[in-house]
Amino acid sequence: MSVQSGVVSSASAGSQEKSALRRVLASAALGQFVEWYDFVIYAYSAAIIARLFFPNSDPTAALLSTFAIYAVGFVMRPLGGFVFGSLGDRIGRRRVLSLVILMMGAATVAIGLLPTYAQIGIMAPVLLVVCRLVQGLSAAGETIGSNSFVAEHAPSEKRGLYVAFTYSFANLPPIAAALLILLLTNVLTAENYASWGWRIPFLIGGPLALIGLYIRHQVDESPAFKATQAAKRVASSPIGEAMRDQKKQMGYSFALAAFSSLGFYTLAGYFVSYLITTVGLNSNAALISNSVGLFLAFIMMIVGGALSDRFGRKPILILGLAVNALACIPAYLIAAQGSLMTAILGQGLLAIGCGLFWGPVGIALLELFPTRTRFSASAISYNLAYTIFGGTAPFLGTWLILQTGNKLAPAIYMAVVSVAVFLVVLTIPETSRRSLVHKEDIQGS
Repeated sequence: MSVQSGVVSSASAGSQEKSALRRVLASAALGQFVEWYDFVIYAYSAAIIARLFFPNSDPTAALLSTFAIYAVGFVMRPLGGFVFGSLGDRIGRRRVLSLVILMMGAATVAIGLLPTYAQIGIMAPVLLVVCRLVQGLSAAGETIGSNSFVAEHAPSEKRGLYVAFTYSFANLPPIAAALLILLLTNVLTAENYASWGWRIPFLIGGPLALIGLYIRHQVDESPAFKATQAAKRVASSPIGEAMRDQKKQMGYSFALAAFSSLGFYTLAGYFVSYLITTVGLNSNAALISNSVGLFLAFIMMIVGGALSDRFGRKPILILGLAVNALACIPAYLIAAQGSLMTAILGQGLLAIGCGLFWGPVGIALLELFPTRTRFSASAISYNLAYTIFGGTAPFLGTWLILQTGNKLAPAIYMAVVSVAVFLVVLTIPETSRRSLVHKEDIQGS
């Protein structure tokens, strides 16, 4: 009876562990979805926001102003990296993740309730900036926090797959946002959409955030952080320690995030506007083709993460960068032909290279650092790169075409960044076989 009881107890414990891991994956995946739905809905509403929140003068100037405010959200990301990174390393991942999803939901709902320029004048874009700043602050803690949480719960042989799976949910919000806006613009009259319909996608962000918050309250803190706590090795000043001892690793993290952010916000934040304003494609075709491209990137991320568990992070990162460097200019050339099919094919090429890279990049960033400084070091370097390369992607793409008259200017810029990051990745150490609990996490110096 005692043997049988032991077997039942062991099976029960194993079942509980699997159930706990499923809750962790669900909380991270939904968190990624909510955070990035709230963040990208602004980019997908850029055209209507430009008309409603800025004076009716030059449409191109209004669009540039809208994308400039889009970039403003990224200005807060380095600050958010400092704030939430330090908190995550000192008080735990779970509590920080609950806070950031609540902040993002509140800011997104606020945008949906804002009065327009015609109603309150200059205060309309000012309040829009404030909401974007809060969004940027909260987004700084989500990706690194969620990925750390999953990685530190996952079995070592599947870390790449599990992190890539939950991280890949960042590709689905642009699809949901695009299809929702497509539905609204086709069901509502132009007057109704401009009057109140555009607010609906923003208001939906509130209930989504509350659902994410509930799920995050149902999961435990990560085992790696608990082990560091038990050893009394939680860093009192994780930022100072990271800046002192892990400058090279932070440089690697910055380089990885540079291409990751440029690729994501080119595909998810800029390409729809590029197809509409530069190529002349109608908005329905632009939104549909972009959704197809992002869904392909979603699939390729999971493939890339799984391959990185088998072959290592570095080979798959290199493969993704090489594919993108070779494909991004042909991708823009194909997309510029002006049909739905060519738009799908062009974005599909970008999605393959970017998706392969995004698959292992989420875990590769984290494995560079010990648990006691992982959140701080990776969040600071990651968010700084996202500010410089991601936040400026839509604005810079529009500006480069305006200045050069060359529709391929954004593609050339992306190819240059791909090659530069490729050269950096060649020097990065392989980390796939490392434990996430490093020596310094459980032993004194």
